[in-house]
Amino acid sequence: MLRRNVRLRREYLYRKSLEGKERLLYEKKRKIKQALEEGKPIPTELRNEDAALRQEIDLEDERTAVPRSTIDDEYANANERDPKILLTTSHDPSAPLKQFVKELKFVFPNSQRMNRGGQVISEIIETCRAHDFTDVILVYEHRGVPDKIVISHLPFGPTAYFQILNVVTRHDNKDKKEMGTVSEAYPHLILNNFSTKIGERTANILKHLFPVPKPDSKRIITFANQADYVSFRHHVYRQSGGPKSIDLKEVGPRFELRLYQIKLGTVDQEEAQTEWVLRSFINTSKKQKVLGE
Repeated sequence: MLRRNVRLRREYLYRKSLEGKERLLYEKKRKIKQALEEGKPIPTELRNEDAALRQEIDLEDERTAVPRSTIDDEYANANERDPKILLTTSHDPSAPLKQFVKELKFVFPNSQRMNRGGQVISEIIETCRAHDFTDVILVYEHRGVPDKIVISHLPFGPTAYFQILNVVTRHDNKDKKEMGTVSEAYPHLILNNFSTKIGERTANILKHLFPVPKPDSKRIITFANQADYVSFRHHVYRQSGGPKSIDLKEVGPRFELRLYQIKLGTVDQEEAQTEWVLRSFINTSKKQKVLGE
């Protein structure tokens, strides 16, 4: 298994190293296509490669015409099977953190909770790869208050780092009797205001934590971005007085997320390339919107 993971990692890095060459080849073919469509002569710098490039163009289809990146490969097989998630915490978690992770287990379908004990992150990642987990979620705390969540996609990444704010668990809510039990049906997702490139990337990471729901599912998970703070809400609904009358009930927990880093690798790979990192000190008087307008 270790040799297989090493081989797959090398293949992934090799494909990543070819991206620059593939992009250059794509630009050459695009110029030739444009010249042929507009009836213009082939650019001088491409005339020696014209015949070979035309042959490649003739062999292309919709899937191969545009170069794929390693980012495309990360979730290429995501629709073939449901996600399988491992939930764990930092070492020696407090009671509030344990309670929060217990509730997260009901939020993410097909997730399993593991007591961290003395295991290091590299051991956890290798175990998850061996048992076909698709994601690992690590939750950290500061003085008994959850303050960070790390979502690492397997086998090769990406890894997203979020700050957690304003956590209200079902256990802490005074109206928990009115909330009722948590449905385990696959939820519908609402992803609001992730309009930028980093926003779309973040939404892609979040949505692949959930399997495809059935059309009649009454459960809703919402990730709503406002000023780069993502509000998480968990509801169920029922139609009490006809198709246009809907009663919405929050079942918890609730919290806010703030993205501060994305890495092109798993959480155990310190050498992984940083795709994006929050640099608040470069903001001007007009606040930059990272995830959406």
